[in-house]
This record gives sequence, C-alpha cells and structure tokens, in this order.
Amino acid sequence: MKKLYPIILAALVYTLLSTSCKKVLNKEDLTSASPQLIFGDSVLVKQNVDFIYGQNLPNWYGNTGGSVSSTLNGICDEAYNDNKFVQGTLTNNDVTDIGSSNTAGPYNKIRIINTFLRDLAAGKLTPDVKKRFAAQVLFWRAYRYFDLVRLYGGVPLVLTPLDAVGDANKQAALLPRTKTLDCIKQIVADLDSAIKSLPQRWPDSKDDYGRITSQAAAAFKGRVLLTWASPEFNPTNDRTRWQQAYDANVQAMNICNTAGNKLMPDYAGLWFVEGYSNTEAVMVTAYNSATGDQQKDNNGYDLSTRPAYTGTGSPSVSNQPIWEMVQSYPMLDGLTPNASSKYPYSLQTFYKNRDPRFDKTIGFNGCTWPLNSNNAFRLWTYYYTDPSSKKIVTTEPITASATTTGFYLRKAIDPTLAAANVMYSGNDWIEIRYAEVLLNLGECAAEIGNLNQGQEAYNALIALRKRAGVEPGSDGLYGLASTMNHDAMINAIMLERKIELAYEGKRFWDLRRRNLLQATLNGIRRSGIRITLNANAPASLLPPYSGRDQLTSDNAYTYFTIAPVTLDSKYALNVQTSVDFFGIPTATMSSDPNILQNKGWGGSFDPQQ
Repeated sequence: MKKLYPIILAALVYTLLSTSCKKVLNKEDLTSASPQLIFGDSVLVKQNVDFIYGQNLPNWYGNTGGSVSSTLNGICDEAYNDNKFVQGTLTNNDVTDIGSSNTAGPYNKIRIINTFLRDLAAGKLTPDVKKRFAAQVLFWRAYRYFDLVRLYGGVPLVLTPLDAVGDANKQAALLPRTKTLDCIKQIVADLDSAIKSLPQRWPDSKDDYGRITSQAAAAFKGRVLLTWASPEFNPTNDRTRWQQAYDANVQAMNICNTAGNKLMPDYAGLWFVEGYSNTEAVMVTAYNSATGDQQKDNNGYDLSTRPAYTGTGSPSVSNQPIWEMVQSYPMLDGLTPNASSKYPYSLQTFYKNRDPRFDKTIGFNGCTWPLNSNNAFRLWTYYYTDPSSKKIVTTEPITASATTTGFYLRKAIDPTLAAANVMYSGNDWIEIRYAEVLLNLGECAAEIGNLNQGQEAYNALIALRKRAGVEPGSDGLYGLASTMNHDAMINAIMLERKIELAYEGKRFWDLRRRNLLQATLNGIRRSGIRITLNANAPASLLPPYSGRDQLTSDNAYTYFTIAPVTLDSKYALNVQTSVDFFGIPTATMSSDPNILQNKGWGGSFDPQQ
C-alpha cells in the first residue's frame, strides 16, 4: 500500500478536501468542510485511513519511532552501541515514548484514531463499508497501545477523543494509568474486531497490498498474548495465559494457512519478492524505488547497511554484527559449535560448515557476496603491514568507515541493485513473517506441555531448519535432540528465534519478555575480531591484490591470524533490572498528576497486574 503523507491531515481536521474528489469540492466550501461531508464519501474516508497507516506503519527493524525501537540492535547481543541501556545509567527520563500531551507522540496518533472511529460511526456509509474501515483503524489502535504497554506496563486507556479546550475538559483529560490486564483486554478486543471484519487478501493487489489483513491482525494478537504470557509480565507463570496465547497463535496459524501463507523456499531471497507472491509476508510496510522528491519512499536500510567502501554504504558506519552473534550460529548439521563431530569447529575457519543462514546474514572477510550487480564480489576486511610505512592498515579503502567488528550485515541486501540505485532501494519491510508465527506457536505449545515430536514446537524448529538447508541427519531432526524437556525446548526455540529473526528488531524484545536481558548481557564485553595478514602471505594478498579473488577462503585463511577485539573497552555491560519496565518520564507525571510511577522506579504502580 502506498503511504500517504501529512497533506492528508487536512482532511482529518476537516479544513481541506482532496483535490481528486471534485464531486465533493463542487458542493461545499473548502473551509467549512464537516465530518458529515467527509465521512459520507468513501474516497475521503479511505484517504483518512491511509494517513493513519502512514503515521503508524513500522520502519525497518520494526522501528516505531520511539526511544527504544530506534536502537534495538545495539541494546542486545546483535551489535555494538555505547548507550545508557547497557551502561546501567538509564533514568526514567530516557524513554519518553508515552509523551506528555495528546497533541504529539503516540497519544496524538491515538487521538486521531479515536476521532476517526467516532466520526466514521456517525457517517452515512453502509454498515459493511464502515466495518472494514473501522477494522483497519482498530488494528492500529491496538498496535499503538501494545507499543506503550510493552514499554511501561499499563497506560491511560483512551477510547474516545479528548477535548483539551476549556478547564473542565482539561481536568477530565487527566486520566490515571489503566491496569496492564485491562489494557491487554482492550488490545485483544480491538484485534478480534479486526480479525472478524478484514479480508485475507485485498482485491486491489497493487494499491491495497500492505493493508492489514485478518491474518496480520491474528498474528499480531498472537504476538501480544505471547508477550503477556511471558515471564516479564507473568512472574507466577499463570498457565491460563499460556493457554490463551496458544489458542491465539493456533488461530493465527489457521488463518495464515487458509490465506495461503507459508515459508518461502529461499531464506535470503524472501526479502526481494513483493506482493502476494511473497507467501511469508504476513504484515508489511511497503516502500518504493522512486527517485522524485514527491513520489519516493525509499527504505534507507540498504544504503545504511552496505560496506561504506563499496561506494554505496553510509559514510559513517554500516550495520555490523558482533562476534558473539557470529559464534551463535549452529554448524551445518544443526549442532552447536564444538558439539558436532562431523563438522569440527575451529576459530581459524569459523565461517566453514555453518548453518546456511550464517552465509546469508553475516558478511565476513573473504566471503563471496553478490553486490552492486557483481555476482563475484569478494568482501575483504583484513589488516596488513604496509611495506612502505610499516604501519598496520586495513584493506578497506576508507579507513575511517572500516568495520570495527570484522563483519558486515548482509541480510536483506539486494544483490541486483546497481551502485547508483542503492539510495533508492524500495524493498518492503516484513514486520511479521510466517516464520515468526511458527515460532510463536511453537513457544506457546512448549509452555503448555506439547513437547513431543510431531507437535508444534518440534514442527516449527524442523520446518525452519529444513528451509534453511540444515542437514536432516539420519533421524530427520536437523540437529535437534530426540527428546527435550520444557527448559531444553525453550532454549532451542530462543536460539532459533535468535538465528531465524536475526537483525529484524525482535531479539531485544525476546530477551526482555523472557527475563533474559541481564543473564545474557550483564558482565560481558561485546567483541569483534581483527584478522591480520601473516608475514609469509603471498603477494596476491597485498596491494594491488592481483589474483586475490581467485583464492578460496580456506587458502586465504591459512595466512591470517584471528584475534578477538574488545568493543566495550570502558565497562562491562550492566543492564538494570528496572529496564524490564521503563520508568515514566517526569514531564509525563507533571502534565498529569494522576499518572503513577512504576515500581522499580520509586513508584507504586505494578506493571505486571
């Protein structure tokens, strides 16, 4: 679906009508447009809905524009970033998503949604048309509230437009926080309405692709209830929550299957198939590759991720996996490094015989990486001693932007784009993949005791590993143990989520909801590697590198020394336990004295209730 920009806001505040709707323009003065006029015309209502999409659709990495979602890779174990989250110095004034008014931030978006729903209900469209418009907007209200609830716990639940004009109205708008349970109930109710009234496929496959479908709403409901059942929100492990989450994810899976959703055959290529041909895409944000200022809606991800020295990446930094993430990948037989007898792990050949998703996610020294329409491009990131200056220098032409971890992220980087077109990359962001639906269902199944082969947890892991190209083994279990108790299965699922959904903005939220942030991060210092050329290396590995690309990686690596490099040189990571629910900013509580601070931040509000 094409995103619409703030020009459509004029229709929302009823002061200007779209110039495309001449039949309406000819009937009423532009400056006196009323809700009754706008919400009696389906074209104008659709434009209002499109504006709401444009305000709320997530960007790459699932970025919703908040304090946390804009830096997700760097506050977990995927990438390096020096920030308060991992320093242990976060304050209640650092996560400000909740805002301090309903004229900006998420509550402004919710106000627009509530205003739309009120005026749509009073409009003259037919009931069926109203339901389909309302269902889309109810989804976005649920989406917005979930984004706040997973940050803070319960928040003020506003379901009707609040009038801020006049002292009495301003006082009425000073609402307390709603219990987290009641927020979740409302989110689920909105999503149930969306599931019931939305189609599995929109009729206009071009202009309507990307609109919320019944399976997108169901999958999002499954994500919501999985989070609500997880230890972060469920410290007593209430099994009824897990059963509700399981039922929701069974519903999501059934709707997805009926709609034709399934895993795409190619893990790497799934990002480059757009429209309904991409059976794995359950919820998407559509972009385009236009070049004109008025039409372009490019994703920015590709440009900021490629190595800068190729002439197409960010001049300052590219997305770079850390060594800890690189080491997490299983071997080709599905076993963890050092557990496989068929594929012994060696630091010197860390890249060899790994789970095939390794090569499709991690760009490493010596790998073949089709890039800039060059299918034979080789990535080189090693250091060598310059014969003239005797200084150790990098092979990357732009020293200032050379990788600090030894790696680059290659996931979802379009190999067919010419260098001149990278800045206009328009590949869609897939917020919910069918793979996630499988994993969500598998985790919930494990939590209610469905741990046997042939049940959902095993089925999800096997399906993903099979698609990835992991070897099945003689038992057909793709490296999985033949029996697993609850803890072993949850650990297997968490590893699979880490690998399958790597760099998709999911890892931080997964660690947080399972209360694993501190256990995973605290006390470690994230690292990369430095690969240095040995003195006995052949001339082909020195400038001008004549014949270097003809060497196999195995041959080249016999002349390299690999050493870890500590990235967190100032401190070991120290994620506060209070980060499990962020503190309410002082400005928010000052603007609304009825809002209480969270426990853990000096307040009395319990976000787990």
